[in-house]
Amino acid sequence: MKGEYCIGGASFLSAVAVLLLIFVHVGQINTSSVSYGISMAALNVSGYGNALFQAFQDPIQGLYTDNASLPLGQGLGLRQEYKFGLYSYCAYVTGSAGSCSNHTVASRFEPYNAVTADMLLNYSQYSNYIFVGTTFKNSSYLGYNSHVAYYFLLLGTLFAFFSLLTGVLRRTFLFFISAALAILSTIFVLIGAAIWTSLIKKAESINTLQIASGVLDGMSMSYGTGIYLSWAAFACLAASIVPYMISCCTYRG
Repeated sequence: MKGEYCIGGASFLSAVAVLLLIFVHVGQINTSSVSYGISMAALNVSGYGNALFQAFQDPIQGLYTDNASLPLGQGLGLRQEYKFGLYSYCAYVTGSAGSCSNHTVASRFEPYNAVTADMLLNYSQYSNYIFVGTTFKNSSYLGYNSHVAYYFLLLGTLFAFFSLLTGVLRRTFLFFISAALAILSTIFVLIGAAIWTSLIKKAESINTLQIASGVLDGMSMSYGTGIYLSWAAFACLAASIVPYMISCCTYRG
């Protein structure tokens, strides 16, 4: 395969990977249509109130709010769905109608803290008892590891961008640098995506948690599109390594 073709293929794969990773980073920074559709994890809590009623046979009042503009974390009521990104999380009453938390670099994935902060005190006390001992409630574990995973994804994104940039310049010695950066980017994105995947898989244990005999907790944790975008970016970066390395040996620019 000629070096020119390898350069084009590697540059295309790197460009796609960079674009995918950019989308990962913009997930849940606001409630716009693009950002709304991208998250690392999604938590649906719409059935929690009914589960509490079935378990305790007491009227459930004031657990939810239907006001999408209310601030988060003030005990003003649960929303129907919570979505978590790399810089913030957003909560939605219906569709994309919702609000977001403050933006923070390397935002910690702490779904239990997010939902209980929106509950009245009595419901958060119920929740402390219901979710004791679960990974979902272990905010220090989830928060720390998601914090670390962010930096792997950030460095992977930067390395991917510089790999693309040096490859476009079309110099033989720069292709060595592009290949090295592509390898580093692949490794960092792999680690970041793997950590996030593992965290969500463990948090998914609440999907089958029973709060009383035959009564599920009514919450559902799932992977967000950001996870799939991260793995797709990893695949593109891994595929770009070989053509970059071939270019080192065959390009005669």
